[in-house]
Amino acid sequence: MAAFGKDELERYARHIILPEIGGAGQQKLKTSRVLVIGAGGLGSPLLLYLAAAGVGTLGIVDDDIVSLSNLQRQVLHGTERIGIKKTESAAVSLAALNPHVRVIEHTTRLTPETADALIGGYDLVADGSDNFDTRFLVNDTCYRLKKTLVTAAMLRFDGQLSTFKAHQGAPHPCYRCVFPEPPPPGSVPACSEAGVLGALGGVMGSLQALEVVKELLGLGESLSGRLLLYDALRGDVRTVKLRRDPQCRTCGDT
Repeated sequence: MAAFGKDELERYARHIILPEIGGAGQQKLKTSRVLVIGAGGLGSPLLLYLAAAGVGTLGIVDDDIVSLSNLQRQVLHGTERIGIKKTESAAVSLAALNPHVRVIEHTTRLTPETADALIGGYDLVADGSDNFDTRFLVNDTCYRLKKTLVTAAMLRFDGQLSTFKAHQGAPHPCYRCVFPEPPPPGSVPACSEAGVLGALGGVMGSLQALEVVKELLGLGESLSGRLLLYDALRGDVRTVKLRRDPQCRTCGDT
């Protein structure tokens, strides 16, 4: 492996002095490849903290452009970038933050036809998408390709976060073990309909970045098998246990 340059040693000094990370852990981050689905409210803080942490390669999947209504929560972008592709805007911000990180722009929507090729090229997937079709597609593809998935969601004043690695076998569940099917159309409003507190994206995206780093380095206790729920109005954080469903259509025994 390539040695760290002097500027990298200074940049990552607060990581390297942590016994749980050290030089070996920072090297692991440098050689890791993480695919982030969405460069929006969750993806913005997630990508910023992964780049700051020194994750060597970050892929970004997003086919949208920056709009004025994004800027209340999508801190990766700025007013001067309204109208340009979010992947392009993200790449500019991340390069300014850490030029040692390679950013790969996937300016496309994840589809059943493209999912395997995109996800297969990375070590871990972090999903910050805003629709159920993409969440289920990401889950099913990650299970099939044996990739760990860290996923977060938010709406109004509430957020949730979990890690799914059912490919490692029992007792790890997958996303479909918890949410077997997408809800009926129109039953769950989108952020554009119900609203979302801007700073909630910072909370959940930062927590998501923490879990990604933990999974890459094998630190602490994984969120696999637990769902973290955050109620911003109450200032309340709790976790609920998740169980693997033997009848799950994705990872079940039947």
